[in-house]
Amino acid sequence: MTAPDTSPPNPAPWHSLPHAPAPGTLLGQRDALQDGQVLLQQVFAADDKAQQNPFRILLLRSGEELKAYANRCAHFGVPLAAKQAQMQFVPHVSLSCNVHYARYRWSDGVCDRGDCVGEALIPIPLHIDALGAIRIAPAP
Repeated sequence: MTAPDTSPPNPAPWHSLPHAPAPGTLLGQRDALQDGQVLLQQVFAADDKAQQNPFRILLLRSGEELKAYANRCAHFGVPLAAKQAQMQFVPHVSLSCNVHYARYRWSDGVCDRGDCVGEALIPIPLHIDALGAIRIAPAP
């Protein structure tokens, strides 16, 4: 008998989502993000000159580690929160959708409570330069 696969599922790549910004897009400065904080960011694709279609990103910081996920619930595709004040999270542990209350692990974005158990938030690769600028990393 083989052991069950406990690795996170592979959701659709972030760049396949509507209005996805290009690699290299600036998301902010590392020092502006406090340890244990989740920050909601909106960025725009280069071809969205009127800035009508924001791409919503969640930035998470745990010590020196930074993670980014698309602000999109795996259960129903709605944002986990529409505003920073609505963001529900336990620092370094989990974040939750304030529409359906699905809970996602901070460490890997996998849903561990709610209607989407086993599904995951869509990760966005990051690059942090020597000056602390956080950018979307190029695809591997």
